Amino acid sequence: MATQMIPVILAGGQGTRLWPLSRSARPKQFLAMTGRLSPFQETLERVRDSGRYGPPIIITNAEYRFIVGEQAEELGIKLGGVLLEPVARNTTAAIAAAAIFAERAHGADAVIHVLPSDHAVNTDANYWQSVDTAAAAASAGRLVTFGITPTAPETGYGYIEAGAARDDGTREVARFVEKPDSEKAAAILKQGGFYWNSGMFMLGVGSFLGECRALSPESFDAAQGAVVNAKADLDFIRLDAESFGKAPNISVDYAIFEKTKLIAMIPVSFFWSDLGSWDAVWKVSDKDGGNNAVMGDATLSNTTNSFVLSEKAHVAVEGLDDVAVIATEDAVYVGKLSEAQKVGAMVKSLKLSPATQGITEIHRTAYRPWGGYSSVLSGARFQVKRLFVKPGKKLSLQKHHHRAEHWIVVSGTAEVTIDGKVTMLSENQSIYLPLGCVHRLANPGKILLELIEVQTGSYLGEDDIIRIEDEFGRA
Repeated sequence: MATQMIPVILAGGQGTRLWPLSRSARPKQFLAMTGRLSPFQETLERVRDSGRYGPPIIITNAEYRFIVGEQAEELGIKLGGVLLEPVARNTTAAIAAAAIFAERAHGADAVIHVLPSDHAVNTDANYWQSVDTAAAAASAGRLVTFGITPTAPETGYGYIEAGAARDDGTREVARFVEKPDSEKAAAILKQGGFYWNSGMFMLGVGSFLGECRALSPESFDAAQGAVVNAKADLDFIRLDAESFGKAPNISVDYAIFEKTKLIAMIPVSFFWSDLGSWDAVWKVSDKDGGNNAVMGDATLSNTTNSFVLSEKAHVAVEGLDDVAVIATEDAVYVGKLSEAQKVGAMVKSLKLSPATQGITEIHRTAYRPWGGYSSVLSGARFQVKRLFVKPGKKLSLQKHHHRAEHWIVVSGTAEVTIDGKVTMLSENQSIYLPLGCVHRLANPGKILLELIEVQTGSYLGEDDIIRIEDEFGRA
């Protein structure tokens, strides 16, 4: 394998079809749904081989920057750069910005392997052979996409019709086909010669940027301005908001691949799933004798061909077939598993109502770079939370204008700073933080620190935080 590739991992999606587990504050690519690792971490593992790959470039939403850094650190993988999108502008602008960043770091001859962060892939010998073939073709100037051999008439995927075979192991592309209805998908599968559009690409940086400049100049100019005027923020690179915001909201398939004469496709047959809906997760999960996949506490009786996931509550399902039951801390979804693609439409409806918008965006448990918190109970002028702080981490030095707080240590050791005075607390000890005091919480120990926080006051919103110092650059 002569060509070293630079991975570009797209990690900014919101995964609405996996609601209520996946939400905009912590979407599916960062959730360990089918094993120990999240799909984002599994993607990082696929590009770990330093003989084949350089350090990966991640492009993601600014809100996910700490999750990206934390999950990469858990694996001990050094990143080549984390580009933060100020606004979502689809895949053309994202890939163009990453390609420009790669060109500045590695030169125009670099080859980038563009990978979504939320797919399940079996990296067998066939996979690596196709990757190496694609890399060679990309080095020679081709823009290569990977076409997955279809195994069912899926309506959730786009399709690619293959053209003539090329000498380099790739195929010409006859056309791209939008996500079909069930009748058209069945006809496509029967006709043959069509492949699922995987969203994975192998691109020579110079070739791709040349085509982007020619075929989608607004995307190119916006991405170039965003990278040239980017600002460093801790371990992240914030793309320039004004420049990036000018990019059209268009996918790379529409903007470039359907127009370019450099496109080529590699047909592959390794296992692949975009994990885009609950039936897709069910297909890759272990099943019981009734063909059910169960995650979490659940009891199933006379139930078949179903998927049940519960975060905390024990779920009992009786006498059902083809059902998805997803129970999180604050929302439950029940629907036909075979119609799981409809979840996305339901999420759009929920977002339209102020009463339900919140459950599409945030979880009851919120994660922060220092740990996180769960909402336990709230009422007029009071709120109870469970805080957890990782060993060696500390919150920002801060104050509140509208609330006082009581902290009770459940486990671990707490270092509490109040108006310059430091107090050490251990299990079962508590402390009062008066309104307006400048305070900080830290975990100096080697185990997780857990506290119960009781807030009282006239306003208890998360935006009543005045940060004075913060090791995560949020002050």
